[in-house]
Amino acid sequence: MDASSKLLVGNWKMYGLRAALSEIDIIKGACPTLPADVAVAIAVPFTLLAAAAELTAGSGILIGAQDCHAATEGAYTGDVSAEQIADSGACFTIVGHSERRAGHGETSLEVAAKLAAAQRAGLLPILCVGETRQEREAGSTLDVIGEQLAESLPKDVDVERLVIAYEPVWCIGASTVPSAGDIQAVQRFIRAQLVDWFGQRGAFVKLLYGGSANADNAGWICALDDVDGLLFARASLTAQSFLATARAASAL
Repeated sequence: MDASSKLLVGNWKMYGLRAALSEIDIIKGACPTLPADVAVAIAVPFTLLAAAAELTAGSGILIGAQDCHAATEGAYTGDVSAEQIADSGACFTIVGHSERRAGHGETSLEVAAKLAAAQRAGLLPILCVGETRQEREAGSTLDVIGEQLAESLPKDVDVERLVIAYEPVWCIGASTVPSAGDIQAVQRFIRAQLVDWFGQRGAFVKLLYGGSANADNAGWICALDDVDGLLFARASLTAQSFLATARAASAL
């Protein structure tokens, strides 16, 4: 993945049986026709990790998971370690998604442990941060983002192997996205925090936007400063919508 490329990450959430691998196969076949500055990644359910990784081997498509456990191994029924994810052939994992934070009660400190585990296993972590509608209306967006960043990044984080996705919680699954100014304000804030903490290394961390991103808005969102790609769900479930979004993201 080139440092200047737009990273388009599809998050399949809890969708997709083996038959859905045909969508990934279509995306793989179309990858040579995509703009050169677009990198494609798909976070599939655990059940599809190995098959998807095998299907896309050598194609340039990155296959990853949507979560991981912080421990290497142990008596954690139903959980999957970062090492097991890497062993499946995957190369990245999402950590700290708002649906995990809200639905599973994950704290930022727990997210930091998962992020450290991902890097320990050689995976690229995609850290999600974002505010709720109530927090936005209270004017505390940047405070919330700043606190999530500070607590979700382990002290020994390898900032050169890190992606951060800003996903305003109130936009996920909705039909609207924030204004260009609102998105840019948060992305610039995240960038400034990273540079403050990590020096110039922080200037090269890929920053994604997520939250109802699709082919209709990918172009103008990805044209914004400090937006290096997208994390998108609904529009990633079919090859047709995924590829349309990927092409739109590069049509600047």
